[in-house]
Amino acid sequence: MTTPFVITIGRQLGSGGRQIGRLIADRLEIDYFDKEILDLAARESGFRPEIFEESDEKNGFLRSIFGNIIPFFGSPSEKIYPDALSRENLFRLQSDAIRKAAGERSAVFIGRCADYVLREHPRCLNVFLTANMEDRIVQVMRREGIDRAAAERRIESGDRQRAAFYNFYSSGTWGAAATYDLCVNTSLLGMEETAELIIGFARKRLGIL
Repeated sequence: MTTPFVITIGRQLGSGGRQIGRLIADRLEIDYFDKEILDLAARESGFRPEIFEESDEKNGFLRSIFGNIIPFFGSPSEKIYPDALSRENLFRLQSDAIRKAAGERSAVFIGRCADYVLREHPRCLNVFLTANMEDRIVQVMRREGIDRAAAERRIESGDRQRAAFYNFYSSGTWGAAATYDLCVNTSLLGMEETAELIIGFARKRLGIL
């Protein structure tokens, strides 16, 4: 049986990471995991997806998760204790889900320290995407239906959340070239051509036929 291969994508907000990840997954006919990994972690652990979303890289990592958590799931017998809901434990459960999925199938993983989590995977390509600030602003304005000032604030906040999440859990530095196998400015080639560039690199690096 051929060992599955994985492509992990770290990205600045507004650089097109999700779109490019889906293009790669579709063209290589492999699975795609972004928010889906939170749902998988929830199924594997028995916790609701909302618990993982509260501690996610882009949704409140810098604040405590406990202020918004209801202490019961379904029945009094399912009382949740703080140790079970610590950020570290939720990250461990999420990481277990990532490793399980990567061991079973070839896939693209978006964010969530997947490159670090899968650092011992025998066929893993780690990519980081950036883009020119103007392009990022336009992308966020269009996607979220907000004005320029709000988009700039959203980018600053989003990058700060992602960097804090990654730097807290991994041994690398978010966005630093030495942390990844390939770093690409998506403004230079656009979404389609950037996806093709990564696919071509992956074919050589991972031996994809």
